[in-house]
Amino acid sequence: MDNKENHSGIYLLPNLFTTASLFTAFYAIVASMQARYEVAAIAIFIGMISDGVDGRVARLTNTQTAFGAQYDSLSDMVTFGVAPSLLLYSWVLHSLGKIGWLIAFTYTAAVALRLARFNTKKVDKRYFQGLSCTAAAALVSAYVWLCQLNQVENGFIVKFTACLAVIVALLMVSNIRYYSFKEIDFKGKVPFIYLLLVVIAFVFIAANPAIVLLIVFVSYALSGPIWWLWARYRWYRKSRAH
Repeated sequence: MDNKENHSGIYLLPNLFTTASLFTAFYAIVASMQARYEVAAIAIFIGMISDGVDGRVARLTNTQTAFGAQYDSLSDMVTFGVAPSLLLYSWVLHSLGKIGWLIAFTYTAAVALRLARFNTKKVDKRYFQGLSCTAAAALVSAYVWLCQLNQVENGFIVKFTACLAVIVALLMVSNIRYYSFKEIDFKGKVPFIYLLLVVIAFVFIAANPAIVLLIVFVSYALSGPIWWLWARYRWYRKSRAH
């Protein structure tokens, strides 16, 4: 199969979107180094959109290949692992010295472990095992974006950011399940109210994208632990009943 792909070339369309995601990640890194943190956060979100499109385009056009899967995974490492951690480090974590870059590295390593597990372990496609690196990158990027808009940067924010990065890293490598939304059929018909809700969502995001996106992804990050605690509580009640 690999030899066949090498001789027949690669599919251009899905890999263009993957390349776009990689480009925005590199741009986010450069922007972080230049202290343009808001621009870097927005670039990571654009990379997230490009990454979400490439897989769907490949499935819709029946252009899925082993090369595309590997290229996408390597791109994800940069877009959701390196770029967000360097954004956090350049923004405030550098003020913690050695501890700061170790926390940033911990985040990057968690993304690498998360992607390796996702690529090698067969699990129920309805759920992610651990917080997805995409959602994690969106959460920290929206957080930096909101803080930059409100010019919030002090000693408490530095410590809170360090704790947030560690918590998000632990969620990524945890065994907590998160709903993947992969069962949603975008080609099928849906009630009209769904389209109205999408329009309302776009209006809210356009009005204040940083705070809305942060609320959305914080809620998603919390949904896993809440779901886990609820399942444990139900198991405890059932065991007590018997």
